[in-house]
Amino acid sequence: MSGNMIVCRCNDVTVEEIEALIDEGVTDIEELKRLLRIGMGPCQGRTCIPLVLSILARRTGKSPDEIPVPRARVPVRPVRVEVLVGGGDE
Repeated sequence: MSGNMIVCRCNDVTVEEIEALIDEGVTDIEELKRLLRIGMGPCQGRTCIPLVLSILARRTGKSPDEIPVPRARVPVRPVRVEVLVGGGDE
C-alpha cells in the first residue's frame, strides 16, 4: 500500500498516518482508534479496521490473528429504535 492511500474513507486516514504512529510505538489498535478515529465513522470500521489490522501486523511482524480487534461499545443508556430513525417521541 502506498503512503497516501486512504484506509479510512469516513475520516480520511491514510496509510502514511497509520504507519507514522506505529513507528512512534503506538501498536495497540484501541489507541490507534482513539488517535486517528478509525472505525468511528458511518461504516463503524467495517472497511478500515481489517486494513488497519493488516498494516499493524505487517509493521510489527505479528500475525493478524495475534492482534485483538477493537471492542464494540453499546450505548450507555438504551435508546428506542424509533428515536434513532426519527419516528417517535424523545
